[in-house]
Amino acid sequence: MYQIKFGTDGWRAIIADDYTVENVARVADATARWVKAQSANPSIVLGYDCRFGGKLFAETTIKMMYAHGVKVFYDAMYCTTPMISLAAVRLQTVAGVIITASHNPPTYNGFKLKSGFGGPTPPTEIARVESLIESTVAIPKVSLEEIAKAGLLEMVDYEKMYLDEVNSKFDIETIKKSKMNIVYDAMYGSGQRIFPKLFPDAKLLHCDYNPSFKGIAPEPVPKNLEELSTYIKQAGNIHFALVNDGDADRIAIYDSKGNYIDAHHIILMLIHILHKYKSMNGKVVVAFSASPKIKKMCDAYGLTCEITKIGFKYIAEIMVNEDVLVGGEESGGIAVKGHIPERDGIWDGLVVLEHLAKYNKTIEALIAEIYEVVGSFAYHRNDLYLTEEKKQAILKNCESNAYQSFGGLKVLRVETIDGYKYFLENEQVVMIRASGTEPLLRVYGEAANMDLVNALLKASCAMLLES
Repeated sequence: MYQIKFGTDGWRAIIADDYTVENVARVADATARWVKAQSANPSIVLGYDCRFGGKLFAETTIKMMYAHGVKVFYDAMYCTTPMISLAAVRLQTVAGVIITASHNPPTYNGFKLKSGFGGPTPPTEIARVESLIESTVAIPKVSLEEIAKAGLLEMVDYEKMYLDEVNSKFDIETIKKSKMNIVYDAMYGSGQRIFPKLFPDAKLLHCDYNPSFKGIAPEPVPKNLEELSTYIKQAGNIHFALVNDGDADRIAIYDSKGNYIDAHHIILMLIHILHKYKSMNGKVVVAFSASPKIKKMCDAYGLTCEITKIGFKYIAEIMVNEDVLVGGEESGGIAVKGHIPERDGIWDGLVVLEHLAKYNKTIEALIAEIYEVVGSFAYHRNDLYLTEEKKQAILKNCESNAYQSFGGLKVLRVETIDGYKYFLENEQVVMIRASGTEPLLRVYGEAANMDLVNALLKASCAMLLES
């Protein structure tokens, strides 16, 4: 029996290997029983993104919900993860499910579980679902038409629901009238359903249905976005570019010169816009891999900054119970006050776009304002694909404090909330952490500029591989 385990953000596996109809049915069966235990009128919202087999796996989930008398609200068109989380709140369901592997390579699919509050299900509840997974389950031989007639399947329009929410919170017309030349790269993901509806005149890249993602993982990092960067540089008249991952809960931005703007800078932008310009307050909650510059800005603005383990579910849990201004991760998943406690790459992009339009400002000018507060910096990540034996050997060295310097810079202190973050001389940082969803070791570096970051990462990775 294949043991199904949820990682930092849902269960993910390779399609037709461990990600099969039978295993999806097992997870859906456990989810149905978990949902049913929480309500006399159990219901979920369900969706899928642009990955291969999404509709098939969603329909399998519907049938397993039917077997337990759980009502499903469903949109037969692919959708984003934030659309599901928003629908869970608006339709007041117990939970939300979306069939997605987010940013993983195209060979993967997955199963994300959302709570009725509109964000990731807390770890304690995920553990309960895992404990309910049976070794085998029977999939009912029933059609969707029969399930609908039984009153356990209702079709809804997630797109309208989401667009209504956006138009009620943002001044879209001001953005359009600004005449900014905008590029949107969906990375073949489900964000292509939303952004072009908001800005029909935007230049669109990878906004067609292609479950293979042209062989590139839909993760918004520079190595996957060279075509976008080249386009901006060649066009010469682009003001802003927004990128989302496969299920549009992550964000990246490019400036007018085709330079990549990472999530650390975007988190800082959002804090700056919401607090300084909109006079909003609240705690800032970021995952362990986030830049120390975020705490520096919080200190400057008198905001509390809390660091969590990696996984947005930890951030969402705090957002539900406390007043949080911004919650975010290094990977580009960011939530903001005034919306659901969920990462939403399109929503985050609109916060920045509206600010630029309202103040007739460039993205470069906004970043310059941030640097006035925290100082300039660059951040990058290298992924080391290793054997399990080598990976564990490096982690053991980290645990025993074997590494006392990186790139010739002395380690001043170490934090171990979730991985190993080394604070070095000259305000440089190295962090090491094993991935929760892929067979690799992530190595992060931060320094005053990208040349220093690249040199630091090169030396650090070489040292780790030799150790």
